[in-house]
Amino acid sequence: MSSVLETRSLCKSFGALTVAEQINFRLEPGARHALIGPNGAGKTTFVNLLTGRLTPTSGQVLIGGQDVTALPQAERVRLGLGRTFQINTLFKKMSVLDNVALGVAERLQVADKLWLAARSLKAVRDESMALLELLGIAGDAGLRITDLPYGKQRLVEIAIALGLQPKVLLLDEPAAGVPSMESDRILQALDALPTDMAILIIEHDMDLVFRFAKRITVLVQGEVLCEGSPPEIAADKRVHQVYLGEQND
Repeated sequence: MSSVLETRSLCKSFGALTVAEQINFRLEPGARHALIGPNGAGKTTFVNLLTGRLTPTSGQVLIGGQDVTALPQAERVRLGLGRTFQINTLFKKMSVLDNVALGVAERLQVADKLWLAARSLKAVRDESMALLELLGIAGDAGLRITDLPYGKQRLVEIAIALGLQPKVLLLDEPAAGVPSMESDRILQALDALPTDMAILIIEHDMDLVFRFAKRITVLVQGEVLCEGSPPEIAADKRVHQVYLGEQND
């Protein structure tokens, strides 16, 4: 099956410091994939290389088989790559609906009417409400971001990314800062997303990872340690040693 996102021998160095080393990675349509690793493993750096926020030292990034290594972030978004960030980036004084409408309006190329989009453009409003409905937060559409619990704020970020109609969705620690009692809401939202959309999550919440992912890649010191199904990763002694901090017998 052809990949929707792929890297070939991807490397990134800052002077003598190597943060990504010969990373070969691929996502197929409909993938449910997790990227895990200890702090400092290079996970967010890898995502920044995928999205164009960072330029690799060598290697390639491909979207749908097209080499996008030299393309800027906006062009990669247009080719179907969407992401959320590790740190909340919402407009906190605006409503939930208006935040989501920003992404939809950008895709529909009506961003010049950005601030009126949610109220004045029916196509933008209807699509934004449909996304909020999909994620189970339509009832919060009129609330300001500051009035939402943090778990729901993360769902708003996902809705904004979905407004760009990505073929690949990269979620950088979607459960970061979310109380454990609310992490189920994140998982339910992910389960509701289109089955043909490839999703890659970078996450420290192992319960969420193992409940969500069909395949897991473990990154350590900028290199892929191993990749496999959740049972294979759970049984891998190297993962227990370097990720879970356990020593081999």
